[in-house]
Amino acid sequence: MRRRTRSLIGTIVMLAFIIVYAPLAMALADSRISQTPAPVQAILYALLGIAWIFPLMPLISWMGRNDGSDDAANGPPQPR
Repeated sequence: MRRRTRSLIGTIVMLAFIIVYAPLAMALADSRISQTPAPVQAILYALLGIAWIFPLMPLISWMGRNDGSDDAANGPPQPR
């Protein structure tokens, strides 16, 4: 699969994930986190703010891979 196609698919998947994750994080923050002390709230809000990155890291890595067909077509490097 070409890198451009992977980027398109990955972008669509990321947007779908964030559309689901954001309301869930807001609901959790509204129901549970608002009842905790302020320092704990700050930590939990920061964690919720970056937690979406971890499930998407493999997807981002997959999107950034080079096209495998270029490496396979060229074969091993030739001596000069």
